[in-house]
Amino acid sequence: MKKTIFALLGTALLAGIYSFIPHTAKKEVATYSVSTEKSRIDWVAAKKTAYHTGFFPLKSGEVQLDDNKLKGGKFVIDLANLKVTDAGGGDRLTGHLKTPDFFDVAKFGEATYEITGVNYTSDNTADINGTLTLKGASFPIKLTANIRGVDEKNFFAQAFFSLDRTTIGINFNGPAKDVQLAVHLFASK
Repeated sequence: MKKTIFALLGTALLAGIYSFIPHTAKKEVATYSVSTEKSRIDWVAAKKTAYHTGFFPLKSGEVQLDDNKLKGGKFVIDLANLKVTDAGGGDRLTGHLKTPDFFDVAKFGEATYEITGVNYTSDNTADINGTLTLKGASFPIKLTANIRGVDEKNFFAQAFFSLDRTTIGINFNGPAKDVQLAVHLFASK
């Protein structure tokens, strides 16, 4: 009889204590779709006497957020619709960039970037590791993103970095090997 009473009292005590422990429901990872109208990758390539500017539009993509923190994502870059924006480059440079010397858009009209890891270094800054697949080959690309805005409906981040184009298989013997890139990524639920 004493054992039964102690067992009931113990159960009641544990149930009472458990009822005061706050229950934090784990939010599910949220998927946001990339806004292809607002997102793009700007580039600047310089040579001894001039520079050229342009951008790659994004074709599609998504990011995953866990408690408003970036956890992953994948993007499709529309190489076939790349744009040269400086007057000195124009249609001639656009055409050359689309050839096998550079992006070979007849065979490879798209590239992808998939996030493989995210490490926040502050509330609004994250080191991102990912894989760029371009012209049938994959390359590791690390960048630092500035998270400009995030809430339950929208996400906006930017990354500015330099890239030696020969490290991603673009080996045309031209003067501009170092390319400056600016990624502008908008996504929403």
